[in-house]
Amino acid sequence: MLRTFLPLTLIIATSAFAQNPSHDALPDSPGVQVTLRAQATSPSTGSGQTSIPPAPTAQQAGPRAPVQTITVDQAITLALANNPNLKAIRTQVDQNRAQEITAGLRPNPVLSGDSQFLPIFNPSQFTSDTLDSLAQFDLGVGYLFERGGKRKARLNAARDATAVTASQVADAERTLKFNVAQQFINVLLAKSNLAFAEQDLNGFQQTVNISQERYRAGDISESDLLKIKIQMLQFQTDVASARVAKAQALVTLRQLMGYDSVPREYDVAGDLAYEPMTLSLTDLEARALKERPDVRAAQQGITAAQSQVRLAKANGKQDLDLTLNFTHVSGQSSSSWFFNIPLPIFDRNQGEIKRTLFAADQAKFSSTSAEEGALADVRNAYESALSNDEIVKLYTSGYLKQSEDSREISNYAYKGGAATLLDLLDAERSYRATQLAYRQALATYMLSIEQLRQAVGTRSLP
Repeated sequence: MLRTFLPLTLIIATSAFAQNPSHDALPDSPGVQVTLRAQATSPSTGSGQTSIPPAPTAQQAGPRAPVQTITVDQAITLALANNPNLKAIRTQVDQNRAQEITAGLRPNPVLSGDSQFLPIFNPSQFTSDTLDSLAQFDLGVGYLFERGGKRKARLNAARDATAVTASQVADAERTLKFNVAQQFINVLLAKSNLAFAEQDLNGFQQTVNISQERYRAGDISESDLLKIKIQMLQFQTDVASARVAKAQALVTLRQLMGYDSVPREYDVAGDLAYEPMTLSLTDLEARALKERPDVRAAQQGITAAQSQVRLAKANGKQDLDLTLNFTHVSGQSSSSWFFNIPLPIFDRNQGEIKRTLFAADQAKFSSTSAEEGALADVRNAYESALSNDEIVKLYTSGYLKQSEDSREISNYAYKGGAATLLDLLDAERSYRATQLAYRQALATYMLSIEQLRQAVGTRSLP
């Protein structure tokens, strides 16, 4: 068992303290300086000394790798390329293209054959002469001729369905772009709130330091000092909550972009910014009808429904089955041909034709509904953007400056003893609430612009 000998040297030096008027000083008490010096000696090494190496400093550990930052456009590009849900939706287009191959296939020819009157139960008669004179052999090739343009109708219907699916995938991309932009704004908001909370914490720390000096000087009571220190807890809690909010927002954004598309430690570039909106509602509505992929999908759905009507009518036509046979019997060879075609007396595919006609009417109503929904989305997003624009202007027109001036005046008056602690804390709360509300208003305004982009169907607004 290793025994360690720790010789301790205690050096006690006394000196007279200078007279200190503060309440923390102890008058007429000697100062004590204690120095501890430890030396570890291992019996296995004799007088050798065992020392613990100091922890490496930041310079010795090497420079920290820079954190990757991304813009909102880069985030959208990464999401479009790596989002697994979008990748799954895109496979529907490939599935429809595979169905186009199936729709364009022609019927396979049919090979048939048979043999009759074989002397299976009389093996002694199983000779070439017997087979040639008594047995019958048939070999035929048949093919189904589709009538009514079925193959062309199937192929057109499949292609129209692929076009609808492609537009639906584009609409999923539109939704993903909005979700990424929305979450990006949430990260910017969390980032701004964290920076403000840290700045506010540092500023209030100075107030606490000044209050301690005033307490030592006897300008304020111990009760007021404790109230200020307790108020410090709110600022520290705000910082901790802001850090958690930012971390969670970054994780959610990373999920939308694809976990492997960005490193674990990354950040976003940009700030909450206000840009005045100069857009015309009429132009936005016209552009939405042109750009929205869901509107385009609904319009293409009309074409696809009409293709289904033509396919149903083509399927009502009866197909011709033609067969050519070669027969060898009684030493003679001959050929024959057969055909069969159903008589369309009862079943002419009337029910399916009727159903597709109703489906075509449904597609027209759905297209009208999609157009009206797009116009409603644009109008709602436009009104929301206007309202949020006015709210931001209210803050920038003077309320921000007034809250900041109020806090500065109260802080200056408190330091000079002309304001009470209640006045200081009330001004500090008002300033913090105004700043946080302004940041939220900015984020809401930016989000309403993103909603307007989603409603129009494009990110490049005039």
